[in-house]
Amino acid sequence: MDFTKLSLKRDSSEPLYLQLLAALEGAVREGALDAGERLPSERELASRLGLSRTTVAGAYRELEARGLVRSHVGRGTFVCATPEAADAPFAWRGKVSASVAYFGYSHGLRHLMLSGLSPGVISFAAGAPAFECFPIEDYLRFTEHALRRHASVALGIAPTEGQPRLRRAVGERFNTKAERVLILSGSQQGIDLIARCLIDAGDYVVVDRPGYVGAIQTFRAAGANLVGWDTARASLDELEDLLVRYRPKLIYTDPTFQNPTGRVMSLRERQDLLKLAARYHTPVVEDDPWSETYLDAAPPPPPLYHLDAHNIVIHLGTFSKTLAPGLRLGWLAASEYIVDQLALIKQHENLFTEGLGQFVIADFLTSGRYDAHMDALRREHARKRDLMRRALEKYARPHGLTFNQPRGGLHFWCRLPRGLEARAVLEAAVTEGVAFAPGEMFYPDAAGRDELRLCFSSAPAERIEEGVARFERALAVAASSTPRRGQMNVPVV
Repeated sequence: MDFTKLSLKRDSSEPLYLQLLAALEGAVREGALDAGERLPSERELASRLGLSRTTVAGAYRELEARGLVRSHVGRGTFVCATPEAADAPFAWRGKVSASVAYFGYSHGLRHLMLSGLSPGVISFAAGAPAFECFPIEDYLRFTEHALRRHASVALGIAPTEGQPRLRRAVGERFNTKAERVLILSGSQQGIDLIARCLIDAGDYVVVDRPGYVGAIQTFRAAGANLVGWDTARASLDELEDLLVRYRPKLIYTDPTFQNPTGRVMSLRERQDLLKLAARYHTPVVEDDPWSETYLDAAPPPPPLYHLDAHNIVIHLGTFSKTLAPGLRLGWLAASEYIVDQLALIKQHENLFTEGLGQFVIADFLTSGRYDAHMDALRREHARKRDLMRRALEKYARPHGLTFNQPRGGLHFWCRLPRGLEARAVLEAAVTEGVAFAPGEMFYPDAAGRDELRLCFSSAPAERIEEGVARFERALAVAASSTPRRGQMNVPVV
């Protein structure tokens, strides 16, 4: 937008800051300023328009009070909404905490999840396992058993750390003491607890680049400054440079079938990472939702937690990627001191995790049925991966799309041909009835616009080729049109 063309009347009795406010609000309303677009700094706009900085600051403050823009220290002022209707009862948008802005992509997430529920949409967006493999009969049997044998405990007030039965089962499977296990309402809760326990505003945190959007949002909301570590290269020299330069409060990494790239950190890389972390006294948060989803014959290297000789790793696990995300059950393993500190914070958040599901999952783990389920799930995921790979080679590779061959996890990580942006493809894809995750959502900085993630596991096998064919049509539409300005707020999990 050419801000010098804003209409301001110097001889008017109306204050200039109100005129500027009205002009900027009108630009937002008419679409000349898109959501996500950065406004000039107060000093820059004042210089362009020949105004005092005080005038511009007054207009910006009122725009923020009305919920139309959001200012971030060190980043600038960004358009975040369209104006309220004239008859709106109260401008709540202007009263929302600034920290909520870090979760702005979540609005798009809800729309993305809802679109996936439509029978007309084929969704390759959210990372979820093959639902047709869910062991319904076993789940019903274990639920009935828990209700008949343990109803008063399963349905009553529970320990914040989790039901002892499940803590023991997880500890035995993961080869750690039950006292070092904390049961969570999904592993996302674990990331939030860690942020609240370890991070103060202004701390630096090293994160995978690209990496999990939920962690990026949570650490930013805690006031952290994020420093990206390139996961494709996984250079330990780069990591050491970051540790020396920023002295981060923690390292957050997803070393096994990394989300979104699918990369697996080698055993040597894991050992060297832990040596660096110990040398610089930096805790490591190991997010590991994927290690049991391997699709090749051999499982991945041991988790960082098991290689840790200095008690500095907090390991996050979940049943969302192997059973179902709706169960909302995850866990973490760490030193008993950290488990105790995190449990104190959790107690103030939701007191304890739902109990019946904990008994059911404990029975899955101890009965052997979980292992049988994982064998079947890996076979189905491998079949779906191969279906999507063949479809991508047939429909998308001719358009210049390149992609990896995942050895585990649930995703293909793809790169678009030069000049094409994922958000433009996504706009066309929504019209075609297919959804995916644009790559820029996975970066802590302005990158990834030509990348995207496709989940192969959750869509029905018989719809994968049709979904990729729709994606191909979206590629063609986007390639033939001019990319639109602004950012599309569509994140993923």
